[in-house]
Amino acid sequence: MANHKSSIKRIRSNDAKRLRNRYQAKTMRNAIKELRADESKKSASEKLPKVIAMVDKLAKKSVIHKNKASNLKSKLTKKVNALKK
Repeated sequence: MANHKSSIKRIRSNDAKRLRNRYQAKTMRNAIKELRADESKKSASEKLPKVIAMVDKLAKKSVIHKNKASNLKSKLTKKVNALKK
């Protein structure tokens, strides 16, 4: 158990940040799944910028690695561009 006041506070704040990061990462993963499942080029093209912004934000906060974010954005863009109509 932590003995210092600052370390007790740090544990509390780390738990809050961990929960927030997990929520945001899960939300991103669900958005990516929805985008990949979408068959319509029009709706997928509308969702793509929102998903990319979400991925960029998590990479900026180091929730996911910047290279993973780059790979995700590239693959999603390729997928949307390959859709017909």
